[in-house]
Amino acid sequence: MIQNPIQLLQTLIRIPSVNPDDSSGSCATGEADIANALAEWLSSSACDVVLEEVLPGRPNLIARFAPLDGRPRILLGPHLDTVGVDHMTIDPFGGEIRDGKIWGRGASDTKGSMTAMLWALAENLPILQHMPFAVDFVAFMGEESGQWGSKHFAKKHGKDYAFAICGEPTDLNVVHVTKGSLWATLEARGKAAHSSMPEKGENAVTKLASSLLQLEQALLPILEQFPHPVLGNCTCNIGTFRGGSRANIVPDLASAQLDIRVTPGLHAQGGGLAALHHVLKQLALPVSISHSDENPPMETPKEHPMVQLLMMAGKDSHPVGAPWFSDAAHLSAVGIPSVCLGPGSIAQAHTADEFLKIDDLLAGVDHFSRFIQMLAKWFDSTNIIPPRSS
Repeated sequence: MIQNPIQLLQTLIRIPSVNPDDSSGSCATGEADIANALAEWLSSSACDVVLEEVLPGRPNLIARFAPLDGRPRILLGPHLDTVGVDHMTIDPFGGEIRDGKIWGRGASDTKGSMTAMLWALAENLPILQHMPFAVDFVAFMGEESGQWGSKHFAKKHGKDYAFAICGEPTDLNVVHVTKGSLWATLEARGKAAHSSMPEKGENAVTKLASSLLQLEQALLPILEQFPHPVLGNCTCNIGTFRGGSRANIVPDLASAQLDIRVTPGLHAQGGGLAALHHVLKQLALPVSISHSDENPPMETPKEHPMVQLLMMAGKDSHPVGAPWFSDAAHLSAVGIPSVCLGPGSIAQAHTADEFLKIDDLLAGVDHFSRFIQMLAKWFDSTNIIPPRSS
């Protein structure tokens, strides 16, 4: 029997939900087990629970505490998956309590937020049916890779929602603006030859290396033209470089992956991919884009009444920006004003010894619980933008 939020977080940590799309370090991957466990736990809470499969064996979970009756709806939305557990220095699925902290993969990112949201909803079950707003719990799959869960949900259910709070470790500050991100893979092709006669080949590694230096020098001044008052400048990082197979072979293929962080201003002008295409064409570099994936930035005015209410619900909560992106960006992209909020620090996310302080977890429960209570007491349905029609 789970009797408090500490035990709930321990239980969730002990259910592996490692995202299978990257190196996991575990044979226990996917979101199905934790989604099923949450569905069972929520079944006693007088809510309608649905598991919607997004990819084979990888569902979103939707728990509605009030019927779809036309009232404005707010969602509390953590993600089900975690990053891998390679090179962790603690038991990733132990949920150990030590030094006033709960240890394990996902404790900070983002099962702590999940626990705080769930426990706050449980504390306020008697009022959820009768509030002017419906408050739903939605847990997304796949956030740590392609965000397919939030994209699927936004497309299918976005019209029903007036506001979204995505669970991320924000120190209980309200992250109301984030950068977007372009991941692009560049390739250079050459001609293989024996390294004793390199003049008979064409070296793809040196071709790509030279091109990357020119690209970075030309791209950064363009990115700096789109600063944001909270987020600062767009940035570019060359994160990977691969090429060649042996020292005695002239390499005929090389690739590199870029990560361009995009402010709302650059996004409005076509985004990171448009800027990258412009520079490649301008310089006529001998490389091509073999793959790209761009996620939008997210920006909700800090004056939005729900942002203001969230800050009032927290003792020391402030509106802040973040250079990372999350599921909130895809909800925002379909017109749902969205923010990120949760206990714990982003500095603990993905670490080898991930933990969440117990005091931070309990503060998160209090924050979300006060938000629900204040929402019921102070607001009526005319105070926020109503759900959009389909």
